[in-house]
Amino acid sequence: MKIGFIGAGKMASAIIKGVKAKSFTVVLSERDSKASLTVANRLGVAAAQSHQELIDEVDIIVLGVKPQMVETVLAHLNINKPLISMVAGVSLERLSQVTQPTLPLIRIMPNLNAQILKSTTAICRNQYVSDQLMATAKTITDSFGTTFELPEQDFDTFTALAGSSPAYIYLFIEALAKAGVKHGLNKKQALEIVTQTVLASSQNLLTGTDSPNDLIDKISSPGGTTIAGLLDLEKSGFTASLVSSIDATIAKAKEL
Repeated sequence: MKIGFIGAGKMASAIIKGVKAKSFTVVLSERDSKASLTVANRLGVAAAQSHQELIDEVDIIVLGVKPQMVETVLAHLNINKPLISMVAGVSLERLSQVTQPTLPLIRIMPNLNAQILKSTTAICRNQYVSDQLMATAKTITDSFGTTFELPEQDFDTFTALAGSSPAYIYLFIEALAKAGVKHGLNKKQALEIVTQTVLASSQNLLTGTDSPNDLIDKISSPGGTTIAGLLDLEKSGFTASLVSSIDATIAKAKEL
C-alpha cells in the first residue's frame, strides 16, 4: 500500500520513519518540488512533483500542514482518496467542507514521542470510513506508538492529556533535577536519576495492577519522608494547579 504525506514537517517526518518500518511505500509532497525532493532524500522516500500528483499516485493521504493552511492547500485539489488528517484543531466536518462531503476522513492526534516511535495517538473517523480502512489506519498509527480510538468530542481533552502534558512532565523532571542540584548533585547526575525514576515508575504503573494511589501508599511510610513531601505538595496546591493547567489547555484547544 502506498501512503502519501502532504506536508512533511517534524511530526510527519517522525511518523514516516515508523510507517516505512511497516513496509508501506511512502511518497511526500512539500510546498514545492524542490523542498519535496530535499525532504524525501533525507527520509529515504519518494517525492511527488505536486500535491495533485501525490493524490493520484497513492492509496491513502496523510495531511500534515498547519491549521491555518488547510483551506489554502486543499481548495484546488481533486481529492478522491481516503484522507488521514493530523492537523491540530481541524474537525472532520471542516475537512469535509474543503474536500468532498462523502470522502472517507480519519483524524489523528499524535504527540512529540512519535520522534522515538512511542507516540500516544488519538484516532476517530467519519461515517464513510469502513472497518477495514480504519484497521489500516490503526496499523499506520501503531507503527509509531500506541493508538486510542476516541469520539472526536474528546480530542481536545486528549490533546491536553497526551499532546501538551509531555511539556508539563518535562517541567516536573526539570524541577526535581534542580532540587537535586540545590542539595549538592551536579545537574547531569540529578537529571539522569530523575529521568530513570520517572521512566521506571511509568513502566511499573503500566505493567502492574496497582493504581497510582496504591503505589503512593506503598511508598509512603507512616511518619516518613515521602508523606511529608506529599503533604507539602498539596499545601502548595499541586493537584489543583495541574488540573487547572489541563483546563487551560482544553480551553485554548477549543479556540483553534
